[in-house]
Amino acid sequence: MTTPTPPSKDTRRGSIACVGMGITLGSHLTPIARDHIEKADVVFAALSDHLVELWLRRLNPDVRSLQPYYRPGKSRMTTYREWVEVMIAEVRGGHRVCAVFYGHPGIFAWSPHKVVELARAEGYPAHMEPGVSAEDCLYADLGIDPGRFGCQHLEASQLLFFERQLDTTSHVILWQLGVVGDRSLGRFRTPDAYRELLTERLRDDYPDDHEVIVYRAPTLPIEGPHIQRMALRDFPAATFTGQETLVLPPACALRPNAVMRARLDALDALHGL
Repeated sequence: MTTPTPPSKDTRRGSIACVGMGITLGSHLTPIARDHIEKADVVFAALSDHLVELWLRRLNPDVRSLQPYYRPGKSRMTTYREWVEVMIAEVRGGHRVCAVFYGHPGIFAWSPHKVVELARAEGYPAHMEPGVSAEDCLYADLGIDPGRFGCQHLEASQLLFFERQLDTTSHVILWQLGVVGDRSLGRFRTPDAYRELLTERLRDDYPDDHEVIVYRAPTLPIEGPHIQRMALRDFPAATFTGQETLVLPPACALRPNAVMRARLDALDALHGL
């Protein structure tokens, strides 16, 4: 465990801001997030790309990577708890802390929520600054308007762990395909057979020939989005890096609600509309 930095001489009270880097390096960082990074005494980086960490050091010289806390076979939840401990130690030491996460710091990220909750409970100022998420990129790259048919978002493993009802009249978006079915929280990638099991589950709600989209947002400005369109039956054989998301477009038309429409008609008539 990293030894906390000695408190500042001015004994100012500690604080923490959890900010999002966005998905594409540099171009997604908001001015507010950048300000938090530049003004922090300590910056923690939960980023897997060393080049991104080097880029961050141009904004603040004291950038500390959280990646070394990962170990093969070690539960990710254990790692995330250690992240919280090392971050809150600096806050308690009287330092202005900034923690930087990919995308939006509150989406598929346990540690930012926990450290903000803990800091507030102990009376320290704590803030979460939203960032551009993979979901935002997905809407733009695939041309999906969530207001048209709606979107149902699920962590992919939930379809295997629980009895979840899929809304096939909306877009269904399944996240974290790379570790689908992992109950140990110690793997960084599950074998192809786990995606085959997920496909079997999806066949309960979709036909074999239903078009699905495997999507990965670009992380570098020189890249484009990774988009694979295929029939559901071919999904297990798709190309994977572990960072992909599965999008299932609507399979059924929206069904009119005759009862509610009749009540709306009555209200319209009552109010002269």
